[in-house]
Amino acid sequence: MKFVFPYKKEIIITIFIGIIKFGIPLALPLILKYVIDDIINTSLSTDAKLHKLFVITGVSLFVFVILRPPVEYYRQYYAQWTGNKVLYDIRDRLFDHLQRLSLRYFSNNKAGEIISRVMNDVEQTKTFVMTGLMNIWLDMSTLLIAVAIMLTMSPLLTLVSICMFPFYGLSIKLFYTRLRSLTRRRSQALAEVQGHLHERVQGMDVIKSFALEDHEQKEFAKRNHNFLSRALDHTAWNAKTFAVVNTITDIAPLLVIMVGAYELISGGLKEVGTVVAFFGYMDRLYGPLRRLVSSSTTLTQSIASMDRVFELFDEKYDIVDQPGARDLQVVNGHIKFEDVTFEYEKEDGPALKQINLDVHPGETIALVGMSGGGKSTLVSLIPRFYDVTSGRITLDGQDIRSIKVRQLRDKIGMVLQDSVLFSESIRSNIKMGNPNATDEEVILAAKAANAHDFIMALPNGYDTQVGERGVKLSGGQKQRISIARVFLNDPPLLILDEATSALDLESEHLIQQSLEALAKNRTTFIVAHRLSTITHADRIVVIENGTITEIGNHYELMHREGSYYDLFQVQQLES
Repeated sequence: MKFVFPYKKEIIITIFIGIIKFGIPLALPLILKYVIDDIINTSLSTDAKLHKLFVITGVSLFVFVILRPPVEYYRQYYAQWTGNKVLYDIRDRLFDHLQRLSLRYFSNNKAGEIISRVMNDVEQTKTFVMTGLMNIWLDMSTLLIAVAIMLTMSPLLTLVSICMFPFYGLSIKLFYTRLRSLTRRRSQALAEVQGHLHERVQGMDVIKSFALEDHEQKEFAKRNHNFLSRALDHTAWNAKTFAVVNTITDIAPLLVIMVGAYELISGGLKEVGTVVAFFGYMDRLYGPLRRLVSSSTTLTQSIASMDRVFELFDEKYDIVDQPGARDLQVVNGHIKFEDVTFEYEKEDGPALKQINLDVHPGETIALVGMSGGGKSTLVSLIPRFYDVTSGRITLDGQDIRSIKVRQLRDKIGMVLQDSVLFSESIRSNIKMGNPNATDEEVILAAKAANAHDFIMALPNGYDTQVGERGVKLSGGQKQRISIARVFLNDPPLLILDEATSALDLESEHLIQQSLEALAKNRTTFIVAHRLSTITHADRIVVIENGTITEIGNHYELMHREGSYYDLFQVQQLES
């Protein structure tokens, strides 16, 4: 409701206009009664009858042709406007919420399922606003007005008309509890299809390279069939609901015809027009009820979707600013790990154990070791992608958990092995490092990253669209654009995680030049697999099974003939 509350004025206006909109057709049975009882079945002269008929026709045409269209327009416009505004606000807040969640959440949840909640499930909340907050109230108002008019004509027929209401309410209560559960299952099945599809579209090159089309068709069919089963369960129950409720609402008009005819025959009622008008009001009375059945169905679906949306809203933040978190002004770059232990999940055991490391300002630290040893995990703790399980990491003497997260990350530049580019222009991708940078600053950053020449050789230069995840560029080109981002940001801390491991020799040489220029006068952490690229580091830290086993420069470690020596000898033999 907090998303709806800012638009309460528009909702009230919409309901008020809607009451007028739905109230106007309620005059039709009264007009019919008037024509039958006060014009046709009277002893007036033909001229008098025609005069009355022309007057009632003129008034009716004015109301239905002149007055009703603008009422209809504004009611529809305000309803749609409010629904779309609420959707905008929810999606806006949801995206902000997603950006605050830690990487742990995204590691445990498929991107396609998250997108399904933000798009499909949020779209259903519009139904709640338009149906739950507007149409239901309008239909209820229509019912009350219709019953009030009917009571003035015949209390007995009114009671007959509404006698099925309790059975209607009972059927709604009986059917819709299960419908909500079935709707949730259907939404989850759809999210699974979308999640699977999202992954397969991203990995289409793998599917084609291994000729897996037939296998993947079967895998998709499994999830698609699961959704079909859930959808059919939902459809079957929904059909039962409509069958029962519509049967109940069809009984009442039959009762009115029979009781009304009996009253006319026995002399209890004198005016035929009253019975005719009552039959007309049955449609006005049970039409809203049928709409309420339909509304209840869509409302149940929207509430089930809203459950999923607010489940996402209720996800707790792993990484939050502490109360009184400090701003980060000047950064010298002194990083210290003090008895740091970290585990992704308790059941998996610690990924890092009792890490102690003191890194001086401007120092270049290389982290080496076998895959899975904990190198990338260690550097991911510095920008607080994850928080330490025990111990602490300090920056210039301050525990990094006492610094505002966004300010901390703004002071850290990262170049990863898998350079993620967005499907926009090269200029926009470089500007991720500093959205406020000028074109001249973008070009200077690209030149520093050895990227300017290849960018200018592209058909549209800096305005070239790179495709999803930079698919139109080579690995080396993507990496140089990532480095240009960091140059543009100009951070005092630098993390290079396997930045050159997947490149050809020419690209590696150019990028190595760029990285050395980038690391100058910055505290730098280099995660490297290829040891020949880090022999220049001030200190090399060997990490094995989550612990530090050796520290020293290249010559010291080679002289010690330990783990680093063995790794280096193996790589030299391989080369």
